[in-house]
Amino acid sequence: MLLHHSVFLFLAAFLAGTINSVAGGGSFISFPALLFTGIPPIAANATNTVAVWPGTLASTVAYRNAFTPEARRLLLPLIGLGILGGIFGAHVLLHTPQATFVRLIPWLLLGATLLFLFSGRITVWVRSRTGRQSIAPLGDSSASQPTRAKTPVALIALGLLFELGIAMYIGYFGAGAGILFLSLLAILGLENIHAMNGMKTLLVSIVNGVAIVTFIVARVIVWPQAIVMIFGAAAGGYTGAHFAQKVNPEYIRRLIIVVGFAMSIYFFIRR
Repeated sequence: MLLHHSVFLFLAAFLAGTINSVAGGGSFISFPALLFTGIPPIAANATNTVAVWPGTLASTVAYRNAFTPEARRLLLPLIGLGILGGIFGAHVLLHTPQATFVRLIPWLLLGATLLFLFSGRITVWVRSRTGRQSIAPLGDSSASQPTRAKTPVALIALGLLFELGIAMYIGYFGAGAGILFLSLLAILGLENIHAMNGMKTLLVSIVNGVAIVTFIVARVIVWPQAIVMIFGAAAGGYTGAHFAQKVNPEYIRRLIIVVGFAMSIYFFIRR
């Protein structure tokens, strides 16, 4: 690995880690950076997954006390489907011809950018669900305790199928999947936003983890670049934790959207 590539990737990962800690979307920086240094697209995608994974895993620890009993009941089936989907998505990626993946890159970046663009509205919808509670009828002995209508079994089954699709997407590409998981958990009836964030972070970490194992077995990860970016992303995440308290995250979100559209246009033109 050339020295100027090392510096470039470290700085890109630093910026990605900072962005992830403030508003998310750091892969719009780190993934194209690997492509710009000449890493083949599929190897770049796998290497980027390794680079950002430790930061996501560390965030999971912060939510360890946030899981509600209801969230814990859903945890095992969601983890099981997540593992299956992550492995399948990673295998599909590894068996995708490089030329096909190159043609998909601008569409994947554009889709992830649009998802990020509308994530605010999705979050508002999620929070509106978390704030809704049904009140027991007047005179009921449990009236003092707010209750919530049970989620229909058919809706739960549909949600679990949706989760399998999300996990497959994470194993294949993954940018913007966090907001999809939040929407899924709202559909499944979770109401505690802290538990939902904890579940989302844990599930993304597990799915990316099994995808990484698949990539390691296939020997597709470019380790020198991955190690440099892991340190860069960790440093950026630590810095961003302080930076986030001083800067309006909305400004960062707008920057990410601009970068996402710019990268999409660039790769549409380049292909």
